[in-house]
Amino acid sequence: MKRILFLTAIIIIYSGCKEKSSFNVRGVIKGKTSHHIYFNRLDLDTPVLIDSAKITRNGKFRFRIKASEPDFYQLSLSPDNFITLLAEPGENIRMHFDTTALYENYSVTGSAGSEKLQVLDNNLIETRKKLDSLSNAYTSATGEPGFDITGPMLETRFNDLIKEQRRKNIEFIITNTTSLASIKALYQHIDPDTYVLYDPKDLQYLKIVTDSLKKYYPNSKHVQALARDFENELSQMYAGQLERLSEQIEPLQLNPDLLNPEGKRISLESQRGKYVLLTFWSVQSKECIAENLELKKYYSLYNKKGFEIYQINLDPNENMWKSAVKFDELPWISTREDEPGNPVTARLFNVRELPANYLFDREGNIVASNLHGRTLKLKLEQLFNN
Repeated sequence: MKRILFLTAIIIIYSGCKEKSSFNVRGVIKGKTSHHIYFNRLDLDTPVLIDSAKITRNGKFRFRIKASEPDFYQLSLSPDNFITLLAEPGENIRMHFDTTALYENYSVTGSAGSEKLQVLDNNLIETRKKLDSLSNAYTSATGEPGFDITGPMLETRFNDLIKEQRRKNIEFIITNTTSLASIKALYQHIDPDTYVLYDPKDLQYLKIVTDSLKKYYPNSKHVQALARDFENELSQMYAGQLERLSEQIEPLQLNPDLLNPEGKRISLESQRGKYVLLTFWSVQSKECIAENLELKKYYSLYNKKGFEIYQINLDPNENMWKSAVKFDELPWISTREDEPGNPVTARLFNVRELPANYLFDREGNIVASNLHGRTLKLKLEQLFNN
């Protein structure tokens, strides 16, 4: 009896493992259609045929697909007549198509990911229909009496629809950050030239999804591609910001000219002829406070030998900065970014974390950066004790 129970347990466990190594798709298509239906795996954006099935006289078809993890697939009658599925091992997917145009009206059950994709598809299809209707109305109204009133009204409704579609996609992303379906929400198009998420600020949602999916699906080719895309977008954004910034800023502003606590402007250039340590700090950083204590020692040792510190504060609270300078008795040149919310100097010097510093020689050339602790101590000894 025990042996029978043991064998039964093994069979159950084995059956469970087998179920988890594949998924099933069953469906029905109404109307006259082709003899075969095709199942493709999406290799990023490229569909790769992995199976085909014969459609019976009553429109039924079925697939059993081997799979080890969630992935994107296409079910197609032809290259331009398909729907996208997000299937995972163990699922038993049921589909029903009311027409041979697969994407127009279908139902899917038994696959959480595929159901989410259908929600995205239906929302976008509905928005496109409304936009097409407004576009036709605008074309018809052009040149007609009263167009000066109806034209702007139609434009406003058109733009509102696009904004509403963007809002829906953002809401979908926020509520589905652990689903691969959120990838599709990131890349949907209103038309071939316009993403649903068109605002540069939408890069934050790309980051949210990337960070989340990397934890759940680190080996997924789609997630890895998403991470690469995020890095590329981020690099382009930084490059664009720097280019715009460089167009607005005079070259001499690379040498800061900022206000001290007394309201007097002091430029870094004015310290030419000395070794100058340009430092960036914040009152709210414990590391910065600790480093200031060390800097006071070095300043006491080397200031009379031609060493100066030009310190730039990045705190938004001006009074907090002034109080810290006074309370800590900072003896060097203390300044603050003119607009801490838009720290131009910190950006130009590519400051990524605090504290940060740059060491200038007597001619105003940068000879070292981010020297801290023992490294800074040895560098100053080398400069002033030899």
